[in-house]
Amino acid sequence: MRRLIVNADDFGLTAGVNRAIIEAHTHGIVTSATLMATGPAFEDAVRLAKQVPRLSVGCHALLIDGEPALDGARLPTITSTRSGKARFRDGLKSFAARALTGRLDPIEIEAETTAQIRKIQSAGITVSHVDSHKHTHLFPAVLRPVLRAAIACGVRAVRNPFGPSKPLTSGELLARPNLWTRYAEFRILHTLAGKFHDAAKRQGMAAPDGTLGVVVTGTLDEELFRAIAAIIPEGTWEFVCHPGYNDSDLRRANTRLRESRETELRLLTMPAAKQLLEDQGIALISFRELTSTETG
Repeated sequence: MRRLIVNADDFGLTAGVNRAIIEAHTHGIVTSATLMATGPAFEDAVRLAKQVPRLSVGCHALLIDGEPALDGARLPTITSTRSGKARFRDGLKSFAARALTGRLDPIEIEAETTAQIRKIQSAGITVSHVDSHKHTHLFPAVLRPVLRAAIACGVRAVRNPFGPSKPLTSGELLARPNLWTRYAEFRILHTLAGKFHDAAKRQGMAAPDGTLGVVVTGTLDEELFRAIAAIIPEGTWEFVCHPGYNDSDLRRANTRLRESRETELRLLTMPAAKQLLEDQGIALISFRELTSTETG
């Protein structure tokens, strides 16, 4: 049996991203989304989420490229203060280096993640799962405190950020040299997958068998979507996507994904996408259904 969760990241980034995620859910194949607790359009996302109760909403934990929920003075290893305003200290590369060399305080990560989950819950949203912006929880030094925060808040599911050994056929990779570097990076990081599985199992957290779509973030089109759908393995997988509108708010946002978000929105809402999954015998589920299956 093959099951697929289609999760839209960055809910709360801008009003245009929020609108696109809701459209991709109501008129397309998106089943879940993860909400940025400190995103500029957080309140708008909460309002919209309450209008679509079938959308499973998780916490998109921010530890880089944004603002913390807590006072930055409590988070000296992950934030810095500029012009009197606390922001997360690192981009992905420097964050990864510090995560791999033991220079992040797990107490800070747990406290900040807890605050973000609690903020979403306090807004009246049932948090179905947790993941992290730019998949920072793939590092064990981040994963462990993120899992502790999730459990303390009653959240029982987490994104498995590691994909299958072959996310695309060799032919697709050869046809798109721009994907080689990203594919190589994820192959190197795949060595951490065993630690993820051990930690999630130890904490009793539900997780899909892995993620799809991460390697093609920013380049996803119909051809790549069809190629990925054709080789989805048996089990339950998560397809990560980033629909949105490339409006003035997005152009001001700290993101490299702009025009690609509109391309993804068109893809996720085209009738052929849902039909393709049905033809492949792939059932769409959400993170909410994943946890009910695991505990039922």
